[in-house]
Amino acid sequence: MTHTQHALNIQQYQDKSHNYLNSAVHAQGAEFDKIKQLIEAHKLAHILDLGCGGGHVSYQVAPVATSVIAYDITPTMTEVVASQAKARGLTNITTQIGTAENLPFADQQFDAIITRYSAHHWQNVPQALFEMHRALADDGKVVIVDVLGNSNPVLNNFLQTIETIRDPSHVKDYSLAEWLYFAEITGFSVATVEMQKLALNFDSWVARMHTPDTSIQVIRALQKNCAASVRQYYEIDEAGNFSTDVIYLVLSK
Repeated sequence: MTHTQHALNIQQYQDKSHNYLNSAVHAQGAEFDKIKQLIEAHKLAHILDLGCGGGHVSYQVAPVATSVIAYDITPTMTEVVASQAKARGLTNITTQIGTAENLPFADQQFDAIITRYSAHHWQNVPQALFEMHRALADDGKVVIVDVLGNSNPVLNNFLQTIETIRDPSHVKDYSLAEWLYFAEITGFSVATVEMQKLALNFDSWVARMHTPDTSIQVIRALQKNCAASVRQYYEIDEAGNFSTDVIYLVLSK
């Protein structure tokens, strides 16, 4: 059976919405305060949470925004967000289904477009950024938070490999140079670039994706047999826990 990348994304995530809702990694993060401060400082009223997953960006920004659309390719994700928004009394959150590369929204509809831990699943990041540019108000902001690839091929190859073994819908963690290039060719200017570290507990990392035991064994073998420089950079411990780089990127039109 032939799968498109979009179909593979839906297949991988359709039964994991509650895993991502309850994930501490996704529910917490230093970037949330930065995002809320940005929204309040620039009076960004209408927000798109692009690739919303379990909806954590939407829940965080709804109290400081006029309206939030939680948007995701996977219907079960948006269903969970709609249910949670109602339970939390966040009446300004609505949901919609679709892809990042084809946004069904009007030109300049949003004051801010925020995407967090989603872009590494997209099949065409520049096309998505062109769409974001079109749907963003002239004085609007785009915020991108995602795991960062590495310009060192040894480090980068290790990261992309374990990501794909864990989750076959993974496309790529892009490097800083790639993100800056994507911003330039799609008409954005870079307002903020910051780096963060993300500590990942191995057991919860694979459990969240229902990664098969055979795949887990391959990842653990790669961790145990990788170069010392890789083990040191990603802070891999005996239990397989590790850390990755994360980019916090703010773009302006």
